[in-house]
Amino acid sequence: MSQRRIYGIETEYGITCANTGVGEPPLGAEEAAHELFRPVQASSRSTNAFLTNGGRLYLDVGAHPEYATAECDNLPDLLAQDRAGSMMMADLAAQANKRLRQRGISGAIHLFRNNADSRGNSYGCHENYLVRRTPRFRQMVDSLIPYFVTRQVVVGSGYLKLKRRRASYGFSQRADQTWDAISSATTRSRPIVNTRDEPHADADKYRRLHVIVGDTNVSEAATLAKVAVTELLLTLAERGELPRFCLIDPMRAIREVCQDISGTVRCDLDDGRALTAVDIQRHYLDAIAGADLEFTDLHRYSLDLWERGLNAVASQDSSAVDTELDWAVKKKLLDSLSARGFGLDSFEASRLMLAYHDVTSGGIWQRMEQRGMLRRFTTDADVDAARTTAPTTTRAHLRGQFLTLAAKYRRDHTVDWTHIRLNDANHQAIRLDDPFSASDDRVAALLAEIPPTESELPWA
Repeated sequence: MSQRRIYGIETEYGITCANTGVGEPPLGAEEAAHELFRPVQASSRSTNAFLTNGGRLYLDVGAHPEYATAECDNLPDLLAQDRAGSMMMADLAAQANKRLRQRGISGAIHLFRNNADSRGNSYGCHENYLVRRTPRFRQMVDSLIPYFVTRQVVVGSGYLKLKRRRASYGFSQRADQTWDAISSATTRSRPIVNTRDEPHADADKYRRLHVIVGDTNVSEAATLAKVAVTELLLTLAERGELPRFCLIDPMRAIREVCQDISGTVRCDLDDGRALTAVDIQRHYLDAIAGADLEFTDLHRYSLDLWERGLNAVASQDSSAVDTELDWAVKKKLLDSLSARGFGLDSFEASRLMLAYHDVTSGGIWQRMEQRGMLRRFTTDADVDAARTTAPTTTRAHLRGQFLTLAAKYRRDHTVDWTHIRLNDANHQAIRLDDPFSASDDRVAALLAEIPPTESELPWA
């Protein structure tokens, strides 16, 4: 049985301005972020802009550049939208660096798809899944907590942790920054699942599952698997068909799993069992395999990759996934560096890890894709289209059409996730509560009114 679902990804980017000469960085992170967003602010009069592709580009708390994809209901659209965000960020950085050179400032802005800076600050990659409103929402979330705690052994982005001149390698950059299993807060307690009831849809029908524990993946394969498997498990959770697991201490478990690359650490359950992360994940995969679900080819690939990832941890042989899963790709890079005499605590290791996550000209991920060292699913044509055009099967299509016409004819307007409006006395805001709907008679009528009539032209 198939079930259509809306989902999207919000990605916060790390930012720094490196000195291209000598001395301290010429711009702090906040100054660099505002320099980066100068074109956005010039065109939209704000550092918070909805785009013609249906997504949103903005500066988040702490001056973190952030991009939120449009609402997607299929995996190819999501991958293209997510990569389009990185390409737009890279373009903004290139423009900013050109302006810095023209002003004689010896600095270059770099943006990173990672989750922690050198000072221990963390920023996130948030997944959003639309779910049906139900009084069982808390039980549904509870049934997924062990999955979210332990899925890092497959889709963690890999973490080189430096502490007191000692270095270690773990699965997840985000695990050490999580302080609660479920909470309505985001920064104060930083939970696995944020339960703030903000569905951006008809609140009588829907809620939004806001997952903030995930790492930001560079690998498209890992991003794909992360969303595809979570989507399938959500369908089972809504039906009440997930296996019951209850971790005694989820926060202890998430840290211990992260720090044990051998995968042998056991998580204590309230029924007296102690299972490894691989054991727990296999129970979830077994639930999917035994359920009445329909899979696309990308779902099948994701499930196969998940199984191969678990086997890699169990066998301590990651060669079957070291072009697909970020933690394994990075481990292979570090092993190669170690063979040349550079340890985990070396400057070379830290620089290599940053270069892997760098989406600007200093990064290596695109070169790795070209050389077959990192698997890619999107095409340049997919991504170019996703930079300007919204998915055609969701509400984002309506938003994208409206923004395209409003910009073309320079009509003052206001947009958010659920509203569009022409800012004049003749129009009221149109509320779009159904994220599954890509057509609306009210929007069609509004679009027809945006081009000026002959009598409204300035030379008429």
